[in-house]
Amino acid sequence: MEIAEEPLHGGVMEITFPGGKQVVASYKGFVINTDQPKHRGGGGAYPAPFDIFLASIGTCAGIYVLSFCQERKLPTGGLKLVQRMEHDKLTKAITRVDIEIQLPADFPEKYKNAVVTAAGLCTVKKCLGEPPSFNIFAVKNAGGAHG
Repeated sequence: MEIAEEPLHGGVMEITFPGGKQVVASYKGFVINTDQPKHRGGGGAYPAPFDIFLASIGTCAGIYVLSFCQERKLPTGGLKLVQRMEHDKLTKAITRVDIEIQLPADFPEKYKNAVVTAAGLCTVKKCLGEPPSFNIFAVKNAGGAHG
């Protein structure tokens, strides 16, 4: 099996380790900094990777909601999403995610169900429903140690 350098959708992300418990992802010209919280040996300077994952769910639903409203010239003043996660007490795994769309007072009632449907179209949510396969492997860096 040959792995493409630049897949059709997604591209290549580089992950580096600047020090301590910090891990940095470079992707599409952006730098995404992560760190572990202090109680896990990190400095707490940036969100933990799982926190960014959770934020990606809410922000993805959020752009679908915002775009839905903007395309229809619906009011967005005070529009907000609130995401709540439930955890299994034993495993600590997330068992449920609730996303509450707080609509402006003057939001037309006839669009209420449609905006909920729009939020459900989020590609992050869809990816969780049909997760990709993972292929994790190791290779030696031909140039020696880099740091």
